[in-house]
Formats: sequence, C-alpha cells, structure tokens
Amino acid sequence: MSSPEFAVQALYSQHHGWLNTWLRTRLGNAADAADLAQDTFLRLLQRSERPELRAPRAFLRTIAQGLVIDHWRREEIERAYLQTIAHLPEAETPGAEAQALILELLEAIARMLEGLKPKVRKAFLLAQCEGLTYKQIAEQMGISLRSVERYVADALYHCYVLRYES
Repeated sequence: MSSPEFAVQALYSQHHGWLNTWLRTRLGNAADAADLAQDTFLRLLQRSERPELRAPRAFLRTIAQGLVIDHWRREEIERAYLQTIAHLPEAETPGAEAQALILELLEAIARMLEGLKPKVRKAFLLAQCEGLTYKQIAEQMGISLRSVERYVADALYHCYVLRYES
C-alpha cells in the first residue's frame, strides 16, 4: 500500500466513528450517515494531492458537509418529482428504472443551474421550461428585453461550459 493510501487508512481508523456520529446527528438516519461517511473517505482517496492535515476533523467535516448538502438537494428533487408523478394516472406513471433515470437527469440539471445568479436562472427557466418569449419574461421580471437576452445567453454558456468540462 502506498504512503497516501496508508495515510487515508490511518485517518479512516482514527476518525470514521466520529464522522459517522457527526453525520448521524445532521441526517437523523444511520444508513445515510454510514453511506456519506464512506463517500467522504472515497472522495479523499480520489484526490490527486494529499494536503497536510493539521486539523483532520475539520477537513473531513468540510468534505462531509458538501456531501450532506448534495444529499439534501437530491432528497428535495426526489420529493418534488414524486409529488408531481403522484397525480398521474397509473398507466402514465414511469416505471422504477425510468424514474431513476429521470431523477439522475434532474439532479444533473440542478447541479448545472446552481452556479447561476438567481435572475439568470429564473430567466433561463422561464424561457426553457415555461416556453415564455423574451418579451414575456422581461415583463414578468420587470427587466429590459436586452437583460433577458443577456441572462439567457449567460445561462446557455454556463451550461455549455459545464457540460464540456466534465
């Protein structure tokens, strides 16, 4: 085992129990806490550089907090999606595999949109999801037509860059 892997193994041995408890208090769920604790150490193993850790718990907590936020966002997206399809007739309800794929897509879209400023995100969603014209968006948001054009262009560029960087 290489030195960086040994360092992660030592970190795991010394702090996994603490991290799992910390996550359980945040999530209120032992299974999710165990999953996110494992994911925290997996992220650490996947890092190309290993920083010197003077405060290992603070470092682990920072990684885990990001994972908790992602977890809560996924739960919120899933809850909203399930509420939406609950109103569909049974014959139109997607199967379990399709639902999983749709949720994965919705999570990817949410990650793409999270880096946008609120006005840019709103203008983009009104154009793309609601099908409003730029003029209608400008009226609804109380901004100029030129601002709408710029906001939508900024959002499209942002999504394009993210898509091709990953």
